[in-house]
Amino acid sequence: MATIKDIAKAAGVSVTTVSRALNGYDDVNEKTRNRIKSIADELKYSPNAVARSLVMSKTKTIGLLVSELNRSGAKDMFTFEVMCGINDSSSDEGYDLILFSTNSVKQQSKSYSQLCRERQVEGVIMQGVKTDDPYLEEVIESNIPCVLIDVELEGDNVGYVTTDNVFGAQMAIKHLINLGHKHIAMINGHDQALVSQRRLSGYLKELDEASIPFREEYVLNGEFLEPKAETVAYEFLQKNPEVTAIFCASDLMALGAMRAAQRLGKRIPNDLSIVGFDDITLAQYANPQLTTIAQDKYQMGYEAARLLTAMLHKKTLQRKMILDNQLIVRGSTTAPRN
Repeated sequence: MATIKDIAKAAGVSVTTVSRALNGYDDVNEKTRNRIKSIADELKYSPNAVARSLVMSKTKTIGLLVSELNRSGAKDMFTFEVMCGINDSSSDEGYDLILFSTNSVKQQSKSYSQLCRERQVEGVIMQGVKTDDPYLEEVIESNIPCVLIDVELEGDNVGYVTTDNVFGAQMAIKHLINLGHKHIAMINGHDQALVSQRRLSGYLKELDEASIPFREEYVLNGEFLEPKAETVAYEFLQKNPEVTAIFCASDLMALGAMRAAQRLGKRIPNDLSIVGFDDITLAQYANPQLTTIAQDKYQMGYEAARLLTAMLHKKTLQRKMILDNQLIVRGSTTAPRN
């Protein structure tokens, strides 16, 4: 395997000149740089990533930190799709990606900066963090660039990528209202998720615009879990037979609500219309297929990595990006029966 010394000997220059030419320093003559690169290609030279990081104080590596990563998330593939976008975008910019997980307990024992130093990452993309997680306070104070997914926080070294959760929820409720529904419940996530707050805001806003009175008992806590949503929907529908539609803040919770309705003998959508949020792969395989608000999970990841690498290169003053959502109408919604 060729080394820098081999290139220097073939080019008739010093090892230092070769190193500076290959690492992009601007004090090397362009003609010399091109000749050195040509010789490096001919010799099939492959730089040592560890040695390169020591010389340049850069690892060309970014981290994806996912909170509460577990098997229950495998069903919706949300994190996987986001990670694919991050991986493709970071690769386009010449960065490697590593995945590491955390939770609220781990964050108490190891600081954000310590975790980043141990993993030797230049910057981090965070997904799944809660509004009360310790790391959210730490990233603002840290000099390690960070991009958050679905947490709207900005700072000198902090940015975020999310979708328009308020308007997305409004689209869902407007769709149901246009069909003629007036008794519309909502199964939300949990209070520590900013998207839950935003989607609830959209639900309330659209009800208000349609002059439909808000009923507090119509908002349920499904914790973003399919079994939990099934349980609360089953109990709720027994007590509130007048409800003809449910908006769920995630597709997994919508699948749980569909199962609860079917257990009660309710036909979907004839007796109960259901709308989800996310447009996971399973949404189109449900029976009936699930009407939902589609988020482009891949694009969220891609833009998050692009924003982070831009921050690392000091190329942008932008610290946020809000992507559009789309209403996908399928078979789980229809007009209520008279």
